[in-house]
Amino acid sequence: MRTSPMLLAPGLARRSLDEFKRFAKIAIKQEGLTVPSAPYPLLDLRDPSTIEECKTMSDADIGGFSQVSLAHIPGSDIAPPHARFHGSISTELPTNRPHIQRTGYAAWRSRDRKGTIFGKSLWDVDPYTYLGLQVKSDGRKYFVNIQTETIVPTDLHQHRLYTRRPGEWETVLIKWSDFVRTNHGVVVEPQMEMLRQKVRTIGIGLIDRIPGPFDLAIGSIWATNHPDNGPTGQREGEMKARRVEKS
Repeated sequence: MRTSPMLLAPGLARRSLDEFKRFAKIAIKQEGLTVPSAPYPLLDLRDPSTIEECKTMSDADIGGFSQVSLAHIPGSDIAPPHARFHGSISTELPTNRPHIQRTGYAAWRSRDRKGTIFGKSLWDVDPYTYLGLQVKSDGRKYFVNIQTETIVPTDLHQHRLYTRRPGEWETVLIKWSDFVRTNHGVVVEPQMEMLRQKVRTIGIGLIDRIPGPFDLAIGSIWATNHPDNGPTGQREGEMKARRVEKS
């Protein structure tokens, strides 16, 4: 009697093969023993399929009136393809939900990555110093949110997304060690170092509670050890405007 071969779903097989290639690349280059020189792509928001794997959130989920959208914008002569995080903030409280005392926020994040035959898919950014983001900001108070495989699932590690040229494309670099542990927007004590070997989701939120429209463009998000290194396909000149953020 012959046993039937185990068949993998096409998506699972592809993700597992990609993960195997990544492990093999690390082993061949001995990146576990040396500092990686190449950037590690995390989210390529120039790709529409990446945006489909993200979700938006706002106070509308609890009855508020803020509006939020994350849409793909094709490339043009003046801008690369990117995701447009936009909408309008409202601090109006729902009259039929008296227990809701605070509104005025919007955010997006990547969904949990689908698993492979090696288990749950998580990003290991421990070998890297910086988180890099290619953005064009309107100057509002955005925060980068990192969720890890932690004991407290509502914990986030956050850092302000400082930009210096609103209305222009620029690259922002944030040290992984500068992120602050929070829970529901409140700094948690004692502070614990981010579990960088097990990053689950990455996202950006707007919590300045200033009523009115907002508009943030995001191209790529990656991990790197070298400020000049960006993701493959970055336009020449877009990496020249950069800033290493300090807490």
